[in-house]
Amino acid sequence: MDYKDTLNLPDTPFPMRGDLARREPNWVAQWEEKKVYAAIRAASAGRPKFILHDGPPYANGDIHIGHAVNKVLKDIIVKSHNMEGFDAQYVPGWDCHGMPIEIQIEKKFGKNLPVAEVQSKARAYALEQIDSQRKDFKRLGVLADWERPYLTMNYSNEADELRVLLRIMEKGFVFRGLKPVNWCFDCGSALAEAEVEYAERKDPSIHVAFPFAEHEKLAQAFGLPQVDDGAIVIWTTTPWTIPANQALNIHPEFEYSLVRLSAPRSTGSYLLLAKDLVKKCLEEWQLEGEIIASAPGEKLANIAFHHPLAQADAGYARLSPIYLGDYVTLDSGTGVVHSAPAYGVEDFVSCKANGLSDDNIIKPVMGNGHYAESLPLFGGLFIWKANPLIVEALSTAGTLLKSVDHQHSYMHCWRHKTPIIYRATSQWFAGMDKPNQTGRSLREMALEAIDQTEFYPAWGRARLHAMIANRPDWTLSRQRQWGVPMAFFVHKETGELHPRTPDLMEQVAQRIELHGIEAWQALDPRELLGDEADLYEKNRDTLDVWFDSGSTHATVLGGQSHNIKGSHADALQWPADLYLEGSDQHRGWFHSSLLTGCMLYGRAPYKALLTHGFVVDGKGRKMSKSLGNTIVPQKIADSLGAEILRLWAASTDYSGELSISDEILKRVVEGYRRIRNTLKFLLGNLADFNLETDAVAIEDMLDIDRYAIAMTQAMQAEVRANYAKYEFHPAVARLQIFCSEDLGAFYLDILKDRLYTTAKNGLPRRSAQTALYHITQALLKLMAPILSFTAEEAWKDLQQGKQEPVTIFTETFHVLPTVVDAEQLTQNWQVLRTIRAEVMRRIEDVRSTGAVGSSLAAEVDIYAQGRELEVLRSLDDDLRFVLIVSRANVHEHEGTLEVKVNATEAEKCERCWHHRPDVGTSTEHPTICHRCEENLFGQGEVRHHA
Repeated sequence: MDYKDTLNLPDTPFPMRGDLARREPNWVAQWEEKKVYAAIRAASAGRPKFILHDGPPYANGDIHIGHAVNKVLKDIIVKSHNMEGFDAQYVPGWDCHGMPIEIQIEKKFGKNLPVAEVQSKARAYALEQIDSQRKDFKRLGVLADWERPYLTMNYSNEADELRVLLRIMEKGFVFRGLKPVNWCFDCGSALAEAEVEYAERKDPSIHVAFPFAEHEKLAQAFGLPQVDDGAIVIWTTTPWTIPANQALNIHPEFEYSLVRLSAPRSTGSYLLLAKDLVKKCLEEWQLEGEIIASAPGEKLANIAFHHPLAQADAGYARLSPIYLGDYVTLDSGTGVVHSAPAYGVEDFVSCKANGLSDDNIIKPVMGNGHYAESLPLFGGLFIWKANPLIVEALSTAGTLLKSVDHQHSYMHCWRHKTPIIYRATSQWFAGMDKPNQTGRSLREMALEAIDQTEFYPAWGRARLHAMIANRPDWTLSRQRQWGVPMAFFVHKETGELHPRTPDLMEQVAQRIELHGIEAWQALDPRELLGDEADLYEKNRDTLDVWFDSGSTHATVLGGQSHNIKGSHADALQWPADLYLEGSDQHRGWFHSSLLTGCMLYGRAPYKALLTHGFVVDGKGRKMSKSLGNTIVPQKIADSLGAEILRLWAASTDYSGELSISDEILKRVVEGYRRIRNTLKFLLGNLADFNLETDAVAIEDMLDIDRYAIAMTQAMQAEVRANYAKYEFHPAVARLQIFCSEDLGAFYLDILKDRLYTTAKNGLPRRSAQTALYHITQALLKLMAPILSFTAEEAWKDLQQGKQEPVTIFTETFHVLPTVVDAEQLTQNWQVLRTIRAEVMRRIEDVRSTGAVGSSLAAEVDIYAQGRELEVLRSLDDDLRFVLIVSRANVHEHEGTLEVKVNATEAEKCERCWHHRPDVGTSTEHPTICHRCEENLFGQGEVRHHA
């Protein structure tokens, strides 16, 4: 008789090798074919909703590793909440308007196309990009309403966005005015705060003298009988702003000194600068002099000085008065700041506060970066090319003290990577501190809303708070073509909005709802204004693209206004439970959504914000094509499988930077293999198990099986708690430890003998299988949000012979049987596991000498006392199965635990490989032990504990 054929060996089609890259696309196709997302919705109907609102990626270019991390984290959260018992719908979105797409159209078809053609081609291009990105997101195993995503360019979303603008205008948040805004010459438009980045740049660093103009006032301020010719000195790294200078700023509380030079300069015998910087500046300018008088800054207020180019051209024959400003510092320069209100936020605020009107602000720089032709000396020049010529002109005029090249961090456009400037233009703004109908400023409401929001990780609160506390008014208008229009009519002479603006905007919104933003472009004003059309012109500005995405909580979720329907209000709800994006979105989508939410409804449109870091390489370096360290998600999916990418994303602490490299991915692959091997063992040993006919009641199960269920219960509670807190790397670590240590190295290791050698239908084996069934159910469902392909594959295998459910994702987390004595069992088995580890260590020591082969060739004697002795004796003969030895004797003794290992002299059973003295005593089956004989031909052995 071949006893090998009598063993209950594992049997499963679940392969050891996942072959993920080849097989995953089949699962994606099956999910689409079986309409898995719809099945999840049907299974979740009627449950409490959990809404993660998708921050829309931009519809331009292939997805990168950051996109992959973002979508995988969202997918894990949505799936885990569905399995937790929520109706967690996931509607993906795309940001579709704006400059990058316009640039692509210009590159492809040329500039100066008719607006209607730009819009048509931009819409078609965005759809192509969406299709490409959607395919890649699906390949990552992300389940979503891919057939009905929200697009900011959907007609209904465009119309509702215009209605959002109307609502916040009616509430009094919107105004038009001249203000310095971030301006990109290449974009030809204002930029949002989130569209500005910083890079190193070299510019001239100049010290410039503004000659005295009001000598008597200076003498009086310094308490002197008279003051001869001299100059006040400023320092700047933007020479191109000097032609637009209109004032000087000093700090009211700093001391300023009049320095008499040992040798007079072209501007005279005196220099005026901050007292604390006199010594440093004189040394830097290679001049000598002495302080003859000092005065606090407040005494110098409104004293005027000649423009430093006044001697070079009569066009600069104007005076620059001193204005007081608390923002002036002594960190660098002279303690005197030159003020060009058209090109600096603080300059603008200071000059306006001191009575300068918008009409009197000098603004010579045009939208393309060139000076107006009318500007003396430099008309028509590009400002960056004008820099050295302005320095030369100052030198000729005798007002340049020093010029050197200066390397510094400077504002750049995030799209063109070119330097930008602050430029005063007439724009539409949302006022952060503007009085409005709510009685509270937008800043106040936003800061209060931040306090009421949960943050994951917690440091996000302080970051967003600081940004809101310090941000300027929001520039809503853009000078573009592919964007939602600020669709109102402006009086040609007065600049005032039409008195029927609310009604007119609603009529335009209704047209956009039918025909898209193109309807505004095609609209003849006479259709709405009749004879008044000659008095008004259509506003040509479009809304900031951050307003597009920032208002999706209303245009998609539906908000709280009956006028703003929301494209997916039937499926979703307002406010969202969670927004999840990269850490850059504190100044982007989190930020713009917060402001629109507060303007519309007085609160944030989300209950919680989750932030993840950026992806870097194994050395902590930013991904860069020039460094050659970019890792493309599509390549990972095609080589290792998207499952590995998902596991990497989940097992990395996203609260900081996420490191990825080939070496890191190799370690992830090893971790995945351990999990897969565990699943193969579980599934293989459940092949002949039917829950309805074979399950053993929990009270009748063996001790170790009940302990295994209690152990699984504890693990499941931990992982579910991790999911609830969005802490995925501890969840992965717990699952991996459970598979490798709790199961692989302990429970399953002990279980093999009982599963393989006891009677097929006997209580010992069916008890083990009952435990394995519950463990497998729990494990698969817990890992499904992360290892979605693998869980789905294993779930299908688990259902062999049964009516196959559509997907594991219609399930909720497994309800394990209640183990009444779970606490006592756990305490006992923790003691046994500690002793077992010591026994196995001692056996390994003996094995290394060659005295024994496998652990079954060993016999152990354990000497213990107290609690250890009690627990060991409670197992009776089952102890040997726990220790995987052929004999285990327990002895009482005083002192610490001792273990003695000896080679057994008993014969080896051909079937179970245990060495037993009864092997050879059976005449019919001389090569096997009595236990195996009973399991094969009798009633089956009796086990109580293990």
